Amino acid sequence: MINKSMNFIMVGRTKRRRRFILVTSLLSSIAFVLCCTMLMLGNTIYPVQDVILVLLGEDVKGASFAVGTIRLPRMLVGVFAGFAFGVGGYVFQTMLRNPLANPNVIGITAGSSAAAVFCIIVLQASNMVISIASVVGGLTTVLAIFLLSKGTSFSIGRLILIGIGIQAMLNAVISYLLLIGQHHDIPTAMRWLTGSLNGANMENLYPLIITVLIFAPVVIILGKRLDMLELGEQAATSLGVDTNKTRLVLVISSVLIIALATATTGPIAFVAFLAGPIAKRLVGVGFSNIIPAGLVGIILVLASDLIGQFAFVTRYPVGVITGILGAPYLIYLLIRINRRGDL
Repeated sequence: MINKSMNFIMVGRTKRRRRFILVTSLLSSIAFVLCCTMLMLGNTIYPVQDVILVLLGEDVKGASFAVGTIRLPRMLVGVFAGFAFGVGGYVFQTMLRNPLANPNVIGITAGSSAAAVFCIIVLQASNMVISIASVVGGLTTVLAIFLLSKGTSFSIGRLILIGIGIQAMLNAVISYLLLIGQHHDIPTAMRWLTGSLNGANMENLYPLIITVLIFAPVVIILGKRLDMLELGEQAATSLGVDTNKTRLVLVISSVLIIALATATTGPIAFVAFLAGPIAKRLVGVGFSNIIPAGLVGIILVLASDLIGQFAFVTRYPVGVITGILGAPYLIYLLIRINRRGDL
């Protein structure tokens, strides 16, 4: 009887592992195809061999500038920002055990945005200052949310409601800044707030790449502990997880990569909100979905950017397309949660 139970467990684990590998491989392949498409498509369509030569450092007439200077930075920004939003959103949703507890809804992205818009409109600061202010704004916001929601006991519902309130307040601050801003600064701020890959260049990309390469592996390493946190405080503690330390490291790492992504592209709507649930539905339980969530984030950003550029007569920023995709899901989720009485 025991042997049959063990065999059943091993078979189930093998199936889950195969599914994880299959889904991750499929998502990676889709992301790779989208990356190649981003480099090939534009006002001029370049063949694969020209793109490869440019990437290898060869000088190809016309393609060197279009691919190397314009399309490559745009594609890399989409990859690293999409991965950052996907991973960060999944961490908050899993850690707080609620699909609404993501950076877009609870105000973390709004904190980064308010700080960045203040730098753009009031200080007229450089991109480096905007990036630093965005990080500080995100960290300050998440600290305020956790402190205000602490009370006598920690409540996920209270944290979400306070986060939504802080988001509304910060959005009011952003609206005020736009109202008092100079005419030549407002288009820059509005384009940034919409979420866009336009104007991407390698110089602005380095801080995002470095931050993701440093802190995303930290989150991935803590993936098993994150899954234990989803079981609840007591269950995670009984399994040997230092919940306070783990939560602190996960929050700081996630906020940093989200804030840098926000500073680089603006708050691309709903990527952090959608990536985790999509990855979880595709992979299932039994394995950490951090990497699949990051890959889904990349796919959402790159696919939406391609749709915004080429599917319509007018070109739209990536944030407009992701907003169209994410808004119906948010409404559906709110209705479902309201019926369950989780808030």
